[in-house]
Amino acid sequence: QVQLVESGGGLVQAGGSLRLSCAASGITFSINTMGWYRQAPGKQRELVATITSSGIENYADSVKGRFTISRDNAKNTVYLQMDSLKPEDTAVYYCRSQYYQRNYWGQGTQVTVSS
Repeated sequence: QVQLVESGGGLVQAGGSLRLSCAASGITFSINTMGWYRQAPGKQRELVATITSSGIENYADSVKGRFTISRDNAKNTVYLQMDSLKPEDTAVYYCRSQYYQRNYWGQGTQVTVSS
């Protein structure tokens, strides 16, 4: 059974930082592209950042220079370090694993940035 479990969300003031974690089980973690997505109220889910099995990172323009995605294959965990947070970063953040047509989602973790 595949499980992606996010943690680390919460309430933070603008300018602050949070670190999200996503622990995966039931997949061969090292071969998967891992990603973080977010969905704000009334908006579509959007890509935040991805990291391939070889460590290539990709970011949405809105978070470049502020967020950093990383992975620890020994711990089957992907991270999202979020710095200089803005109120517009408020959303539910989801973890996703992808290997060809096989992709799975976590349940999400709420991030709220107050102004």
